[in-house]
Formats: sequence, C-alpha cells, structure tokens
Amino acid sequence: MTIAVINSGGANLGSVVHALNRLGAESLLTRDAAEIRAASRVILPGVGAAAWAMNALREAGLVEVVRGLDQPVLGICLGLQLLFERSAEGDAECLGLIPGTVERLQVQPGQRLPHMGWNQLVWTDPDDPLARGLSGDEWFYFVHSFAAPVDHAVATSAHGQRFAAVVRRGNFAACQFHPEKSASAGARVLANFLAR
Repeated sequence: MTIAVINSGGANLGSVVHALNRLGAESLLTRDAAEIRAASRVILPGVGAAAWAMNALREAGLVEVVRGLDQPVLGICLGLQLLFERSAEGDAECLGLIPGTVERLQVQPGQRLPHMGWNQLVWTDPDDPLARGLSGDEWFYFVHSFAAPVDHAVATSAHGQRFAAVVRRGNFAACQFHPEKSASAGARVLANFLAR
C-alpha cells in the first residue's frame, strides 16, 4: 500500500509521517501530482490559515489533483476545513468537496480561543469505518479556532458550540483533531483509515 502525505507545508507533517511509521505503514511526503494520484491512500494534513494553505496547494498545482482523487483521502485539522466550499478565515475559497462554510468558533466568556485541548467525540454515525473499535469514551487532541458545520459530520465535539469533529463525503473523510497527537485513540483512527 502506498500512502501519499501531501506536503502542504504544515508544521504537523513530520508527526503524521511518524504516526504512520509507528503503525508499520510507509508513507511518502510529496507534492508530486503523479505520486499523489497513484497512491492507494492520501492524507491531507494542515495547520495554519486556510487562505495560506489553499495558496500553497494552488502554487503546487494540486487543487484539481485533490478534487479529482477517487481513492480514500483523509484530511487532518486544517485539512478537514479545506474540504469545504469556503472558510471565513481570510474569506478563502476552499476545495469545495463538501458543501458549507467554515466559521470562527463561537466560544463562551472565559473559554479559550484557539480551542486547544482534549475532547471526546459523539459519533452520529457509529458505523462509520473510522469509528471501528472506538467506544466514544476516547479523548482526542484539538487545536483550532475555526470549525466546520455539523451537516456532514459523522462525529461531533463541542467547545463553545457543537462542531464537526469527523466528516465524510464519498471517498473523502477528515478529522478536526490531530490523530497523530491523540495517543492510542488517534492511532486507532489512522489504522482504521489504512484498513482495506
């Protein structure tokens, strides 16, 4: 199995590759369109701002490449947000693979923004392949200030408001949390994504 990790320039790239290595999976960190298209699995990680990340994908000629993928794709953190039509962060046009706009988290007085910490998930679709072997009691590590709407969520979480923690549409799935930093629970999500 070939796993292409799209080199979007984010700071979490190394930890994603190391998490895959710990699972015994070999991955390729790449911006090469042919390598990405040929991979059996593709991961779109990301940290930072949506407008900056979309610009990086455009400069690398990867926007249409990602839109055209038909193998399983997993977005991580900003990678989830980029799957939507737009982000209010920099009023960015995103990949448009999932309907909706990513908005700034609406937090309560005294709540921290960015949301940075451990949360549990509520699986709205407990039969989703990424939920395999998970009970709902696990904790996952989040770092984000913007969040996707829950319309296409297969799992939600909350910080000030309910937001999409895991989404799926066709062959595209994504998690707002960082599975590579979420200990055994995150490793399980990655293993579920890699499973045939």
